[in-house]
Amino acid sequence: MSKDSIISNGVMLNAYPDSIGEKLSDTIRMLKMPEFKDVFSLFYVLPTFFNSDLDRGFSIIDYDINKELVAEDDLKALEDLNIQLKFDIVLNHLSVASPQFKDLLKNGDQSKYKDFFINWNSFWEGNGIMGDDGIIIPKKEFLDKLFMRKSGLPILKVPFPDGSTQPYWNTFYQKINDDNTFLGQMDVNAKSELVWEFYEETLQKVKRFGCKILRLDAFAYLHKEIGQSNFFNKPGTWQYLERIKQIADKKDLTLLPEIHAEYGMHLHDEVANEGYQIYDFFLPGLTIHTIENSNSKALIKWAKEIISKGYKTVNMLGCHDGIPVLDLKGKSVNGYYNKGLLEDEEIEAIMNIIMERGGRVKNLYDPKGNKISYYQVNATFFSALGEDEQKLLLARAIQMFMPGIPQVWYLDIFAGRNDYEAADAGGSAGHKEINRSTLSIQDVQNGLKRDVVINQLELIRLRNTSKAFLGTIRINETSDKEIDIKWINQNEVAHLTANLKTCNFTINYTEGEVTKTL
Repeated sequence: MSKDSIISNGVMLNAYPDSIGEKLSDTIRMLKMPEFKDVFSLFYVLPTFFNSDLDRGFSIIDYDINKELVAEDDLKALEDLNIQLKFDIVLNHLSVASPQFKDLLKNGDQSKYKDFFINWNSFWEGNGIMGDDGIIIPKKEFLDKLFMRKSGLPILKVPFPDGSTQPYWNTFYQKINDDNTFLGQMDVNAKSELVWEFYEETLQKVKRFGCKILRLDAFAYLHKEIGQSNFFNKPGTWQYLERIKQIADKKDLTLLPEIHAEYGMHLHDEVANEGYQIYDFFLPGLTIHTIENSNSKALIKWAKEIISKGYKTVNMLGCHDGIPVLDLKGKSVNGYYNKGLLEDEEIEAIMNIIMERGGRVKNLYDPKGNKISYYQVNATFFSALGEDEQKLLLARAIQMFMPGIPQVWYLDIFAGRNDYEAADAGGSAGHKEINRSTLSIQDVQNGLKRDVVINQLELIRLRNTSKAFLGTIRINETSDKEIDIKWINQNEVAHLTANLKTCNFTINYTEGEVTKTL
């Protein structure tokens, strides 16, 4: 299989460097097991691969290899397995422990990096009222446009050596300890040329590590302008995205912008129309809806849209973050209501059933700190399906036959259950730990004795190796209680037929000139 076909059609493993065992070398040990032969062509290694300190890797200190978890030899071993790598660059923010922010803390206004991050008061000067706590509150017409990821203003109060305390823009996580030490993901100022020099250096680093696909985490929050939202501003976001693409093109990196937004906003459409790969954040919720309601109508409609519009997608069921639900919604845009992939009550039903099965919820907030909407539900995909092995196998079959690159969360392969102990112990971000259990090599070996694991690996291997998936996809007309999808590439065929009432399915495929059934 050529490298181009691997990128277009191979299956991608998704895990932290220490999701299996203690280090990345343990995951490589798993991938060398005979049961995993030819199962994966790609590996999305989450950013604890790099040096980080918060949000399980997404608060980057620097983009050097985290030597506690990763060795240079691991990269050579993955290359020998013909597995290409996908990494993250977190465009919107860096850790307070980054060299840039530490220099700012040490040298204050004399720091080379004075403008590398966003001083909240400097940004809003003249456009708000100074509060009693020394923090500018933006004018209402500006504040109302801000998109919040947590309650309160998106700031972290930073103590400087001169005794002053300055508020810095902090969209995502922060952690303040009793001894006044703190961690935080500090938003960078993309108007600074030093930020773009940093991006250039980072892309060069990940290219050297073997990166082929680069996920742009939180890119839609990068562009900030008074009088606009802080999420996907136009044309500023497009200008930044084009600038990072120019750097990526020089280094032969494929970009995957990560964006969560309601289907009705059609931002996925806009990103795809610019020629980028997009995440299929719609598939997880649609798959649960399809299986739980024995109705394929919404799923098939989405599959046909992917095909007709020529989207280049990366899809998933479970992942490190949660099961998206907000993404499926409709949205009012410029006075017109754009329908979602599901009705609001259908989305509520998905959320409720996952919650009844032990899921946890992540919420969004308005500028006043009021809870406004559920964002995603955190659960293992197996638990979300009621820990029904046949449903999990059907979900995996559906994913493997959807257009796009299938990305597979390591825990789902082993039918992982909700980890309530980890979620309860995880603090403010504990909801995410419900789906991040670390598996030992013994857990892997025990899992490989289970039919639900071996059968999933067979499904994934077929998707990863069959030349049929290099061809065209045909959605055959059936009742809403069935699914009938066929991939055809000259004489190579892979054909899925599923009965949603029973969750039974059959896959017929060709191998050489022989027709087989899986």
